Parts: sequence; C-alpha cells; structure tokens
Amino acid sequence: MSRPIQSSHADDWTRPASILAAPVHAIATPKPNLLFAIASDDVDQVRQVLENGEAGPNDSVGPQSALAFTLTNDKLAHKQEIVKTLLAYGANPSALRNPTLNPAPRIEEGESSDPPPETTLEGMDPATRYFVARADAAHTRQTSQLIYRSFFRPLTRVRYDVIGQDWALEQLFRVLSMHSQKLAVAPIVVLLCGPSGHGKSLLARKFGSLLDVPTHTVNMTTLQSTHDIWQSYSMSPYEEPSSCTLAEFLIENEGKRCVVVLDEIEKVEDQKALWSLLMPWELGRCSLEAGKRHVDARNVIWLGTSNVGHELVFEHHENRAEPDKRMSREDYLELTDMLRPRVSHCLGPSLVSRVTTVLPFVPFTLDEKKAISAEAVYALAGAASKSLSPQDVESLVTKALPNYHAGEGARSLHRAISNILIDTI
Repeated sequence: MSRPIQSSHADDWTRPASILAAPVHAIATPKPNLLFAIASDDVDQVRQVLENGEAGPNDSVGPQSALAFTLTNDKLAHKQEIVKTLLAYGANPSALRNPTLNPAPRIEEGESSDPPPETTLEGMDPATRYFVARADAAHTRQTSQLIYRSFFRPLTRVRYDVIGQDWALEQLFRVLSMHSQKLAVAPIVVLLCGPSGHGKSLLARKFGSLLDVPTHTVNMTTLQSTHDIWQSYSMSPYEEPSSCTLAEFLIENEGKRCVVVLDEIEKVEDQKALWSLLMPWELGRCSLEAGKRHVDARNVIWLGTSNVGHELVFEHHENRAEPDKRMSREDYLELTDMLRPRVSHCLGPSLVSRVTTVLPFVPFTLDEKKAISAEAVYALAGAASKSLSPQDVESLVTKALPNYHAGEGARSLHRAISNILIDTI
C-alpha cells in the first residue's frame, strides 16, 4: 500500500480556492428619492415620496433646491403640477432668492449673476406665479398655523387646488381649529355659498380625499320626501360608484371621521326633506328609521354647497371702493354677516341655526383669473403644453380674459381657453 507523498516544502503550501461560490448578498432596491421622482416627471411619485417622509420638500437636489430644480428643468411635461405638489407639502419659495440654493447659470466674467429667469416671478407663467406667490405670503403661513397641529392639517394643501377664496379658507380653518381644541361641542356643519364656478364643489370634493376619510355625496335636487336623504346613493362623478346609501354609509362609519357633501342643498324640491337633518346637526345623532336606535354622527363633517346669495355677493363686490383688488378680511366678515340671513330665509331658520358657519365664495381677482386660465391651458393642451413657453401661456391667457363671465366663474375661462386652443394647437 503506497503512502501519501509528503512535500518537503510544507511551508509553501496554500489552501486551494473553495469550489463554493462566494455568498451573494441581497441588495434592496433603493426607494425613489426626490430627484428621481421629479426627473421621472411623475406627479404621483413626487407626492408619494413626500407623503411617506422619504424626502422633504426643501431638500436639495444637487446644487439646487427641489423647487429651483423643477422650475429650471425644461424636460418636464408636468412641471406646473410638480411645483404645486412641492408647495402643497411645504416647499419654501424663499429658496428661490437664495444664491446657494438657486445658483445663477454658468456665466462669463463680468456678466450678471442673476438667478435663472424661470425661477423669478416675472419669468413664470400666470398659474405658477400665482401659487409661488401664494405660498410665499405671510398670510398663507399664518392661516396654516391655525390647524398645523390638528387632524385637519392636510387641508392646508387645498389652497393649491382651489384658486382664490383665501378668506373662506381662513374662516374654515378657524372653525376646524376650535373643534380640534374641543372648544366647540356641536357637529361641524359648513355651508359654502355664492356664485357658480367659484370653487365650492371643488373644495367640498377635496375635503375627504385630503383628510383620507370616506366621503358620501348627495345630489339634493333628487330628494322629494323627508327620508329620501338617508336612502340616497353617493352621486359624485369624481368618486367610485357606490352601492351604499347614506344610511348605510353612516352606520359603516359610525363614530369615525367622515364627510357628507350635500350638493345644491337649496334646490331640494320640498324643504321638508331637510327636516331630518335637524337632530344630526345639533346633537350628532341620526334617526334613520322610526323605532330604530340612533346612529352616532358626532364626527361627521357636513358640507353643503349652494348658490344662495350669489346676487348679494356680486352687489357687495361692486360696492367696494376698489373691487378689482383683493378683499380685506373686514369686508369679508361684513359679507358673511349679510349672507347668513339670506341663507336662513331660503333654508329655514331652524336648520340654519344649527349651521356652524356660512362661507361666501367671492369673485376672482385679475391674478386669480389669469391663474385659472393658465391651469386650463395645461389641462386642455396636454402633452402639447410642453412646447409652450411661459410667454406663450401668458399670451393665450390674455386672449381668454375678455370672455370671462362672472356669473359662470372659472367655467367661462375654461371654455374660452378650449376655443382658443382649437384654433392654435
């Protein structure tokens, strides 16, 4: 039997390489950061990154702030929507005035070191200019503080969906602040009143989605009897079709925060159909059927929309010393005091006495009309809007403004822009 050969150079022996493959470590896919989300031109992804706290709206993107990076990126088809999203989540426009966060383009010696023109108010289209200026206003920050630490804080983002109506939003936030501090015990009942096309339905529609709570919308024009309201299905074209009646909705969400929108409340065929709201609006209890237990509705937010008082709103607007300028808070409160008796006369004092606040929606200023028109350009032109410069958008807006009709509000500007685009693009 042969013996194993032994090397005389044992010290030089090295262990052969293992035949096993090196271990492979799983590499987690990195979460999309703000730079990637913005560069992807995906508004929903930007919103998701900010919502999840994966990035902040004031984070730097390379040498720039996120806001400056977006404004100077010519490849973005959804630039304006991304800017609004950043502002809605707290992007600070003062960064645009900071040379460190908004450096000047590469310049030759002796040339001006001004910030990129796209990041100045003068270089923006009317809608972007409006929203940036609104976010930068001291009044906006002060109003946001009213509900900053409450459940209602996400509603501050609505000012980047609804154009104008600053005082209505401030009054709304004041009411919600009182409820969040337990300074009020009755349920929250808000009536949004005024001319058509001024943002009432838009605000009501955004309420539930911003708070991330369920919403049920009742078309009040279809009601004929007292108990019809509880058997009404949600009829908003912006919500998923529902097979749930209002009664079933309130039972399913009993004791929870939810929103009930009563659209066109003054157009109910018989005012008796409103009587069943007396108890829930005062005591937070719903009697859905005789002989049945009451449903707890104390956490329901009731929002009614109405055109009641639209003549008063326009009359008050024309009688102001400077109707083309933004209304003062004193003027707005005066209009509010004048409007409530009109609403009471229409809907009945027993019902309106249980309403927390009546908020008039007022005519748009010139800057607000321009912003609405510019938004319509981006919405209606679609991908073609990418080729439009801020100056092009401004030109289209200027052509649309003479077709504005106060009684139709934003709808008249959308129609005007649509007709102009048909002949332009």
